[in-house]
Amino acid sequence: MASIDKDTIITLLKEVGVVPLFYHADSGLVKEVLKACYDGGARVFEFTNRGENAYDTFVELLKYVQEELPGMALGIGTIYDADIARKFIDAGADFVVAPFMNPEVGKVCSEAGIPWLPGIATLTEIFQAQQAGAEVVKVFPGEVVGTGFVKAARGPMPHLRMMVTGGVQPTRESLQEWIGAGAYCVGLGSHLFPKDVLASDNYTWITNKVAECIGIVKELRS
Repeated sequence: MASIDKDTIITLLKEVGVVPLFYHADSGLVKEVLKACYDGGARVFEFTNRGENAYDTFVELLKYVQEELPGMALGIGTIYDADIARKFIDAGADFVVAPFMNPEVGKVCSEAGIPWLPGIATLTEIFQAQQAGAEVVKVFPGEVVGTGFVKAARGPMPHLRMMVTGGVQPTRESLQEWIGAGAYCVGLGSHLFPKDVLASDNYTWITNKVAECIGIVKELRS
């Protein structure tokens, strides 16, 4: 069962504006990354389902978050089908993210009362996702779809909430471009967790970068 309610998560997505997304097989390392992001102000974190032991690691992370990181919403990403979605939801996932739109996954999330963020790349997919229960959609891949699409989509759909993932850099220029186009929030992955930073256990760098990005988003919206 999710530990944070749906409306709170949707509000946090915009208020914080930055969603770190990360996967690693070493649960100890992921805990350090989670803590670093939390210390930087992140309150929504996506752990991606990309490894054989992703489920076991996720269950361990959920326990860690509940015990050590109050107010952090931990969701699962890269979910393809309803059965896998249900498995992670039963474990306690606060939200589910997918690279594409599968209505069956949306149905499972709706029944569980948690946010579902399906990947979209066209207006038709946005409409279909909304019909299937998505209140926030994931624009993916952002570097292919582009800021022009995000800005144009808000014309006929002014209340559309879009999280952009892919192509977003942890820089003022990139964040200004996407937030300025109308992104509800942005997902930051590998650029937020450089290999050399992880290899040197420089988690302070991650904390500072997350805080910097969140500060930029808030400044842009003030």
